[in-house]
Amino acid sequence: MSGRTQADGPAASGRTVVHVMRHGEVHNPDGILYGRLPDFHLSDRGRAQAEAVAGWLATRDIVYVVASPLERAQETAAPIAAHHGLAIDTDDELIESHNVFQGEKVSPGDGALRDPRNWWHLRNPRTPTWGEPYREIAERMRRAVERARVKSAGHEAVCVSHQLPVETLRRSMTGTQLHHFPTRRLCNLASVTSFYFDGNEYVGWGYSELAGR
Repeated sequence: MSGRTQADGPAASGRTVVHVMRHGEVHNPDGILYGRLPDFHLSDRGRAQAEAVAGWLATRDIVYVVASPLERAQETAAPIAAHHGLAIDTDDELIESHNVFQGEKVSPGDGALRDPRNWWHLRNPRTPTWGEPYREIAERMRRAVERARVKSAGHEAVCVSHQLPVETLRRSMTGTQLHHFPTRRLCNLASVTSFYFDGNEYVGWGYSELAGR
């Protein structure tokens, strides 16, 4: 299995590429952990990021576009699907991870993390005890990628998801430990992590920041 740090060319004949994208920037003036809450939409910058990635992917052999049910993922997928004349499918297993701090501010030194009543949730960062276990995230994301691979066999697919699920998926696919520090994630806004398959065999991956930072 090979790792790459930038996008490769189109898939070789008989190969399948599943691009797993993190959504663009979200309008969140209050700085809360929005998690799975409804009505969080892309900001103007986020829409521009989605359009930039869609422009690059317009030259690819995309035959299937699928997204998390959350608005920010659907809005990120929209210009990609439009470029290829495709409808957006929805896969619930691409959704953001569950987090007990959803709806609260969790910045260091501020909000929920300063409340001693919440410290019990932080007792085991390897699980993690504050939200959906990494193992469960990895399993559902791998199922979603497998469905996309089957639907796009011999071509390319785009799955739009969220930072932690995408990071956990990449770690699972590459045999890296699932627990990690959030500051060390290789998954910036509107980034694309691509997984390459020869038939049903995973053969490598790539990472691109097509919309810049």
